[in-house]
Amino acid sequence: MGLTLLTIYIVITGEPIVPIDADAHAWIWLSLSGILGIFLGDLFLFKAFTLTGPRVALLIMSISPIIAALLSWILMGEILSWIGFAGMGITLTGIVIVVLSKKDINGNQNKKIRLNYDPRGVMFAVLGAFGQATGIVMSKIGLQTIENPFAGTQIRLYAGLLGFILLITWLKRWKPVILSAKNKMAFGTLSIGALFGPFLGISFSLIAVQHTNPGIVQTITSLTPILIIPFSIFINKEKVGFRDLIGALIAVGGVSLFFLK
Repeated sequence: MGLTLLTIYIVITGEPIVPIDADAHAWIWLSLSGILGIFLGDLFLFKAFTLTGPRVALLIMSISPIIAALLSWILMGEILSWIGFAGMGITLTGIVIVVLSKKDINGNQNKKIRLNYDPRGVMFAVLGAFGQATGIVMSKIGLQTIENPFAGTQIRLYAGLLGFILLITWLKRWKPVILSAKNKMAFGTLSIGALFGPFLGISFSLIAVQHTNPGIVQTITSLTPILIIPFSIFINKEKVGFRDLIGALIAVGGVSLFFLK
C-alpha cells in the first residue's frame, strides 16, 4: 500500500513511474537498504515483540542509533561532534525511561524489567537493530548518485516487498494474507498507517539522511515511544505517568542539541 501511494505521488510530480534514471550504484545500495532495513529489520523486530514483548524489544532497539553512527564512521568516515554524541545519549536516556515505565499486560505499572527473557527474542531484537541501522546507512550511500529521495524510497520498498513476497511464498501463507486484506476496517486503518509510515515516514527519513549523520536520523526516528504519548492520552484515554513525562522531556532536550551549531 505504501508503494502504491508513493507511485501515485511520483506520477503526479511528473517523475518516471519507475526510477529508471537511477544508476546501478543507487539500485544496489538502496535495494540492500530495503532488504536489510524494511524487510529483515522490521521482521526481526516484530518477531522479538512476540517473544519478549514490546518493552524489552524497544529497549534493545535503542542501540540502533549507536550502530548507525558507528557504521557511518566506518563506511563513510562521518564523525559525530561531541554535541551530537551528547544529544544522542540524552535522547536515548529519555527513550529508555519511557520504555521502562510502560504498563504490563494487566495495566499495572512495571517496577522492574525481568532478565529471564527468551534469548531468541533478545537475538531477534538485536538483529532488528542492526538491520534498521544498516538500512539507513546504506540509504545514504545509495542516495549519493540520486537526487530524488522519493525515488530512493521507491527502490527500497521494491526490495522490501520482494523480500516479503519470497518469504510468504516459501512459508505458504498467501491464504491468510489474502483473507486479511478482505477485512475492510483493518485494511483501511493499515492504509492510513502506510501513508504516514512507508510513504511519508521513510521518504522524509531519506531526505534527512541526505543532510545529516545517519546516527542522528536514527536517533530521532527512534522517538516512537515518546511521540505516541499524546495519542495514548487523547485517543486511548490512558493515564500517563510522571516517569513518562520526565522521559519525554529528557528526549526532547536531547534532540534539541542536534540543532545547535
